Formats: sequence, C-alpha cells, structure tokens
Amino acid sequence: MLHHAPRALYIHIPFCTNKCHYCDFNSYVLKGQPVDEYLDALEREMAMTAAAMPADEIRTVFVGGGTPTVLTPPQMERFLQSVKRHFPIAPEAEFSMEANPGTTDVDKLAAMRAGGVNRISFGVQSFDNALLERIGRIHNVDDVYRSIENARHVGFDNLSIDLMFGLPGQSVETLSDSVSRALALDLPHYSLYGLKVEENTLFHVLYERNELTLPPEDDELAMYMLLIDRLKAAGYVHYEISNFAKPGFESRHNTTYWRNESYYGVGAGAHGYAKDQRHINVKGIKPYMEAALAGLPRLETSTVTEEEAMEDFMMVGLRLLRGVTNKDYAAQFGGRLMEDRFGEQLRKLLDEGLLERTGGDGIDGGYKLSDKGIPLGNEVFGAFISIAAD
Repeated sequence: MLHHAPRALYIHIPFCTNKCHYCDFNSYVLKGQPVDEYLDALEREMAMTAAAMPADEIRTVFVGGGTPTVLTPPQMERFLQSVKRHFPIAPEAEFSMEANPGTTDVDKLAAMRAGGVNRISFGVQSFDNALLERIGRIHNVDDVYRSIENARHVGFDNLSIDLMFGLPGQSVETLSDSVSRALALDLPHYSLYGLKVEENTLFHVLYERNELTLPPEDDELAMYMLLIDRLKAAGYVHYEISNFAKPGFESRHNTTYWRNESYYGVGAGAHGYAKDQRHINVKGIKPYMEAALAGLPRLETSTVTEEEAMEDFMMVGLRLLRGVTNKDYAAQFGGRLMEDRFGEQLRKLLDEGLLERTGGDGIDGGYKLSDKGIPLGNEVFGAFISIAAD
C-alpha cells in the first residue's frame, strides 16, 4: 500500500448561488453565509494538515464545491495565496477549479490565473435553456459562451465542460444538439455524466411522488453511446468511462483517484486518503468552523485494510479505459499480482466478454473494459465488491 505523503490536494468551497434539483453534494446557498470566516477556518485546517503530514510536492490541486467561483476576486486572491502558503505546489502542477457559467467575469478569472489556477471545469450540463431551467441551473447558454470567451481572453487554454444525460424531458435528439454545440467550442476536455437520482434532492422527492419523468433505459443507453461515438469521431480519447480529452489534456487530478493513490482533502465535508487512512470532514459550515478551532475537523476516520485497498484498486482502476496493470498493482501491494486475489472474478469477466487482457503474462499483464463492458461498467466493478463477503 502507498505510504508516502499525498501529491494531490482537494479543497472544498461549499457555497453556491442556488441548489440544483439533482445535487446532493455538500453545498449551501451563498446568501448570508460567513464566507470570510470559512476561509479563515480553511486556512487553519490547511496549516494543521501540512504540519501533521508534510507534503514533499503537490502535483495536482482541485478546488471543488459548491461553486468555488462564487468567491469575490479579493476572496479568491486571498484563498489561492493561502493554498500556496501551506502546500509546496510544483511549478508544473495541474491546478483545477470548478466554475459555474455566469460566475466568472474577467476580474475573477484574472485573480484565478494570477493565483496559480491553470485549468477550469465549467458545469454546463446542457445547451438547452428549457432543460437548464428544468434541472435548477441558473445560467443560460449565453452565459456558457461568455464564460468560455472570458476564460480564453484571460489566457486559460485548459478548459473542460460537464454535460449530463438521462435528464427529465431530455431526448436523444436534444442531447445530440448539445453535443454539437459543445464540440463547436473545440475544448480540450469533456466530462459526460448520467443523472443519478440521489436522496436529499428535489429530484428524489419528485421521483418518490412519481412526478419525475425520466427517459427510458434504452434511450439513456442510446444517449451514452451517442456521446461516445460523437466525441471519438471528433478526435477525443475516451480515457475514462465518463471523460474524453485531446491527448495530453486528461485530468491528472482525477486520475489520482482512479489509480487509487492518496490525496489530501481539506474543507467542509471533504474526503481525504493517506497512509491507509480515509477521512471525512465535518459537513456543516458553522460546525466545520468550530471544529477547525479545536483541531483537524474530522467527522469520521477509518483505516483501510489491505484487502479493501485491493478492491478499491480494481474498482476505480477499471474506470480508466487503459485498465489496470500488474505492475501498478505489485507496486502498491508488495509485489503480488491481481490474479492472486481476484483470479476467479477476472476469469468470469473475461468469459463474459466484459474484460480484455492487455500486455503479456505475469507482471507485464493487465485488464481493461471491453467495448461490451464499457456500458456495463457498474456490473464489472460490483464483481470486486462482492468478494468482501467471501
């Protein structure tokens, strides 16, 4: 297992302009929130985290939310300075920030760029204004174009947008139109997510009342396959189940998660994973700030056993279209091979045509999802969870 200090850093800014109908993230509507006091608490946690587990070098940073770009330019400048003050950010690090179209004027983008941010992920979701309103987004399509133009004007060239499919009232045709508009922007990265109706969301309430009209499963699958076909035809590499990039623009930070590597997690509700320990921070704004006055603001900490880490390695690693290799597995688990622990599961998935072998035999070998297995990824991943009961 990995015992070195993390080289990746996640920071959570839990504020947003409004709560989208599908969102179950740890986020709170901005109005009336003690943002500056939260940034004080965040800096305290960063200082304690760096003291408890000093970093050698941070190679990726991801600021998520909520919507981090609701911070004002002075707040943004202050926040980014505090990150660099407590963590040794490598000069060539990927420094990503989530943004909502319509919350990124030129002044804010300039503060982000000056503070070290070099990659922006915009939560676009759709290029259909009626659908955006239906899912609770406050931006419109014009905001998307304006935000991308502003980002490019300031000097950002590593840009990504999220699109969603399987939304209420969405059809294969309306999704196809959104894909055409998205591709016309000629961005280096696209993330594509199917709707999941999560508890504690407005959509879940509507679903329980039978008031949420979702596309049939066949249409949702057709949407996913359309996305794959259109983006691959446009020259993008399908490098992870939900992500496409031009070569060299794959998300390095998210690849940390998919390779089951360690990362710092800072902020209200943030998750972290380091030296066989996973933690979740206190979630509420005021409870988080109070906890950060007394020490590291942990809600829960648990030890990851070696067997759990092995399962995690397989489940997240197979999300990558290049798959998993025995070389990487052996590096994390004392020279052992995947077949030592998962031989039966791997043989079954190969027989079902859901996995393919890669490389050679032994340490040179590996596995990846087949074309048949890509839309059935959850079934493949589940095969490695079930062995916990064996």
